[in-house]
Amino acid sequence: MEFQSLGWREVIGRFDGGRITSDGGGLLLREVDQRIGLLDRLAACFTDHRNPESIEHSVRDLVAQRDLTGERRVREQDRGNPLAASSTLNRLELGIPKSAISDRYKRIAADNEAMDRLLVDLFLESYRKPPRKIWLDLDATDDPLHGQQEGRFFHGYYRCYCYLPLYIFSGEHLLCARLRTADKDASSGSVDELQRIVGQIRARWPKTRIIIRADVGFCRDAIMAWCETNDVGYVLGLARNKRLQRALGKEMEAARLACERTGEAARCFRDFRYRTR
Repeated sequence: MEFQSLGWREVIGRFDGGRITSDGGGLLLREVDQRIGLLDRLAACFTDHRNPESIEHSVRDLVAQRDLTGERRVREQDRGNPLAASSTLNRLELGIPKSAISDRYKRIAADNEAMDRLLVDLFLESYRKPPRKIWLDLDATDDPLHGQQEGRFFHGYYRCYCYLPLYIFSGEHLLCARLRTADKDASSGSVDELQRIVGQIRARWPKTRIIIRADVGFCRDAIMAWCETNDVGYVLGLARNKRLQRALGKEMEAARLACERTGEAARCFRDFRYRTR
């Protein structure tokens, strides 16, 4: 079964492999980890208040088991040691920084700010030299709920009970993942996240042009005002508005004519106009 090629590589699906395992992907994740030191850097974002003499699974081991399960299973099988129980993983996931040092059971505290910085650092390190321009894509999507979870709200647009997390990407790189309840506006918290991310990027790449891109849910005065104040470009969707279309009719036509004179830009403008109808 042939699929679309990937660059010069042919992609072909075959089903005569005999007995195979799906755990092999964990080995690839291990190679990625060894190149960028992801697990060590992520584990460094936690403070472990447990008694060192009583620890069987280090924070790094718990992070590996939680996030890279396949790779962790291979390592544990080789060592003959059991995986950490769910109660041990809870010490990693549910610890509260302010009380972890005195908590009897949840004595591992996460530094959320450090993890936020790590996502952006990994993005910056993926470039050999600063790019001339980058796009930051903002998006809010539904995370459906199927029980009586805390912060459970019904969202009219998605027609379900859900959370409404905020994501910020640059290409394939995740720069922000913020869990939110569904009773908030799609753009809630965006300015704070942009201020943090843009500040970290500009500290390393002061000359790189930054442009944000998002749908109509992020077309808010607060975001546009922040972008204009901080020299950040923006391309935001606008809700259909006949009065606004009439008011901007001449400007839109002038823009179309200007794009036609630039050749390839005309196609981009037509695509943009089609998406806004």
